[in-house]
Amino acid sequence: MTASVAGNFASGKIKGMFQDEEDASKSRERNMREAGDRIAKTLGELKGAVMKVGQMASVASDILPKELTQALATLQKDAPPMAYEVIESQIVSELGALPEERFKSFDRTPFASASIGQVHRAFTHENQDVVVKVQYPGVDKAVDSDLRQLKLALRASGIINVSKKALDETFQETRERLHEELNYEHEAENTRLMAMLHSDDDFLLIPKVVDELSSRRVLTINYEGGDSFEHAGATYDQATRDLLGERLMSLMAIQIFRTGAIHGDPNPGNFAVREDGTLIMYDYGCVKRLPRDLVFAYRDLITSSIKEDYGGTESALRRLGLRNVDGPPVEFEFYKRFRDIFVIPHQDRTPYYYGDSRMGEEVMKLVPSVIKRISSFQPAKDLIFVDRMVGGHYGNLRTLGCRLSVLDILEPYWEALEGAPLAGVAQDPAPNLPA
Repeated sequence: MTASVAGNFASGKIKGMFQDEEDASKSRERNMREAGDRIAKTLGELKGAVMKVGQMASVASDILPKELTQALATLQKDAPPMAYEVIESQIVSELGALPEERFKSFDRTPFASASIGQVHRAFTHENQDVVVKVQYPGVDKAVDSDLRQLKLALRASGIINVSKKALDETFQETRERLHEELNYEHEAENTRLMAMLHSDDDFLLIPKVVDELSSRRVLTINYEGGDSFEHAGATYDQATRDLLGERLMSLMAIQIFRTGAIHGDPNPGNFAVREDGTLIMYDYGCVKRLPRDLVFAYRDLITSSIKEDYGGTESALRRLGLRNVDGPPVEFEFYKRFRDIFVIPHQDRTPYYYGDSRMGEEVMKLVPSVIKRISSFQPAKDLIFVDRMVGGHYGNLRTLGCRLSVLDILEPYWEALEGAPLAGVAQDPAPNLPA
């Protein structure tokens, strides 16, 4: 994959030297589309860490070409399942007996399949309705080599143009979270942590872990059924969709500004809804504890942008690590373009209809201006999973087709931030963040 993508990129660059601007632009788009298709196909076949990174990158429209993110979006769908014999062998290895012995019944057909494992329905001997997540053999051992190869592919392809240091930090953060996600004992701890942090949020349902049927590579939780965002968006009445959208937006605000611990995988398959307004949240492999400094800087980025205090915006971006302090200065008019996309639709506080939202498309129009200023910015490793959550749930809100008065929902959470204990935050502030 790396050789193919890099070869196409190099030949396209040479060809572009002999083309006019219009033809060169068409060639670049074609090469990016071919590269995106090749990368998505390869990552889907490999499963594991690289497929997971591909899923994450599919919402990274701010730093990746649209041709690549469109191709990677195909990885959000269910992955082809593994043969049952592979799953059976893993359960024997982890739980010490065949599925039919450890469970009263075990459905051989997977309930869902994903990048690092698949889920089967089952009943315990106590007649408890459960789902059993079984990790694919070997994916935990392949994480580091997979990520090294993927980073090499992205570098060689010319698709990403950021400093080596920023790219290394981004991949290191991703590596650490993936190793946590591949440890189902860690996920069980995260599940209990999130249940404790959200104990007062009665609109949210978090499944319980069945400890005696769980291990490092097998996780059993009680089954909590619901409808997909897609089903709700197509069949629920508008008032119910609005309520679910309000609760999903509140959930993001609670996790960023109240608990300081976020559910970092907004894949729609990790959520379900019910017509009574209940949100169900699955899969706690990726829980990111936010440094205190980041939470306050994120709040200040939003509030300064709303007030058009672009000096405050610049300061917040520096504190977040997004602004490369060694790069060229950025004119405030550039910040205003982004501010207007996100703030103007909400500033009159009338309900905003997410079903018709085009904020993503408007941001894409600004990509050329971002590229011109690329040396003034850099990825911020502590924001990777915040951006993943917010970007992913933007898509989920669009799918729901809900109407929300966004500022009325969010303001109480960031206004209550001063002096809040932030029960889930990392104890140490993030390194490399200026005071």
